[in-house]
Amino acid sequence: MLSVKVFSQSIRVLLSIFLSLVISTTTLAANLEITSLIGYTFSPKLNSIDNTTSIPTTDEPNIALGLSWKDSNAGQGQILINYIGRDFTDNIDQSIHSFDTVYAHFNGIGFFKERNYITTVGMGIGMAYFKSDYDSVFYPSISISLGTRYEFSKSLALITELRAYATLTKDDDTLFCQNESTCAAHFDSSIWIDSQISIGLAYSF
Repeated sequence: MLSVKVFSQSIRVLLSIFLSLVISTTTLAANLEITSLIGYTFSPKLNSIDNTTSIPTTDEPNIALGLSWKDSNAGQGQILINYIGRDFTDNIDQSIHSFDTVYAHFNGIGFFKERNYITTVGMGIGMAYFKSDYDSVFYPSISISLGTRYEFSKSLALITELRAYATLTKDDDTLFCQNESTCAAHFDSSIWIDSQISIGLAYSF
């Protein structure tokens, strides 16, 4: 589970990344939009160090903050920062270990107008930041999303979204290792996939 200390540290990392991206992109467009999302993440499993046992990671809430700019009437560009705090229990002495994730992605989102709402389809590319009790690492990742957008006014919209992240990892990484000979777990394969369902609000200005 997510501790208060780890949560506050991760939030500071999330906000610092977001603010730096905001500063670097405010000149891209005049029509900007801030999106805040909260949801739930379904996590895959890790492997025991001897590859005999799958180790579940906890499914946990996620929070996200996005900055978007209108690319055209048919879509928008977006920078999205997404945070997940989760943990897993090793099969050595049943110790609980933290496994936090921050995704930072540049997304392209297409709008498909329906009668009373807009269907959104997005693709993104960026980095995944993984942090355990022992180490931290950056990996490249991509994402896809499918959602809806209900516009209450020109400046306020309700967002619903299904999103999947695919991250290129190393199954022999030492992210979960205290030292070269003592590891709590390792990745099951070279691709780590997180899936999410989220809801939030977007405000344009």
